[in-house]
Amino acid sequence: MKKIFLPIILLNMVSCQSDDVADNMAGSVEIADVVLAHFKNDYTDGVSVQVADGNITISSTGLPNHKTPYWGAGNEMYEDFPEGYHANVNTSMSAHNYRMTIATMPAASGNHEETTLGPIGMAVNGVPIYNDREGGNVALDALTITTFDYSGAHPGPGKDYHYHTTGRYTTVDDDHLVGFLRDGFPIYGRRDQDETYPADLDTYGGHFGTTSDFPNGIYHYHASNVNYLNTGYYILKAGAYYGTKGTFTQ
Repeated sequence: MKKIFLPIILLNMVSCQSDDVADNMAGSVEIADVVLAHFKNDYTDGVSVQVADGNITISSTGLPNHKTPYWGAGNEMYEDFPEGYHANVNTSMSAHNYRMTIATMPAASGNHEETTLGPIGMAVNGVPIYNDREGGNVALDALTITTFDYSGAHPGPGKDYHYHTTGRYTTVDDDHLVGFLRDGFPIYGRRDQDETYPADLDTYGGHFGTTSDFPNGIYHYHASNVNYLNTGYYILKAGAYYGTKGTFTQ
């Protein structure tokens, strides 16, 4: 009997030790330099970053720096929808006054709060990141996805353009830095830095490891590697935060 249970015990010990490493490292990695280096929007000039008193505040208009049909016909950044897709009932987007404040050294949370409707993070171009839910707190369905542009985005009732999934102008099948979530941890594409798909993601969709921006390692999220409803889109983030949620005002 001892020979049967010993491997299971050892496996649990390794798993717990792995979790402990991530928890211990979270809260000891400075992210300000990476945020300052990546957050910008040369097209709208609508992104700015301030660092003070252990916090980072990112301000943005929320307008993208890439093509989308939601710029409106006649705009130089207009492009049509993917074949078979169409405009959302909210056919336009407008500038907002977003402010996301996160810690310069994000830490693991003890309660892992669930993400909710609305902004759960911000992409490096200042566009809000949303989870896999829509109005009424229901899962994205195939019909709603037909309102997405090539970036897996659309505007909501408040003309608030936002990303739900991976797409042409954020990340497709790579290890690109998409942005940071409200708990201060970065989110990357579907691949790791070594170009493999991570097989050790936790229930929050992340793990501890090195990235091109954090060569000494940091806890970070990855976009899902599941083709959502066979649409060709991949959810950026679902479920709870790993860390403590900061503020996001609009």
